[in-house]
Amino acid sequence: MEEARAAEWNSSDWTFEQAMRRLEEIVRQLEAGDLPLDASIRAYEESMRLVKFCREQLDKAEFQLEKLGQELADESASP
Repeated sequence: MEEARAAEWNSSDWTFEQAMRRLEEIVRQLEAGDLPLDASIRAYEESMRLVKFCREQLDKAEFQLEKLGQELADESASP
């Protein structure tokens, strides 16, 4: 199942929330220690892609919030 999900990974199809849920699922699997070594490595690789995707999404959100805050500040400063 992990292989199929890893093969299906396409960040344009995922939302931040979906990626976080999948990341949490992988963490639970790795912490349980039930995965064979190869599956653990694949899960780790997938988790790194998810972490990168989530960071990018958070960076975009932060940029949008900063831009919105600046626009609101500019509007309130203008006469």
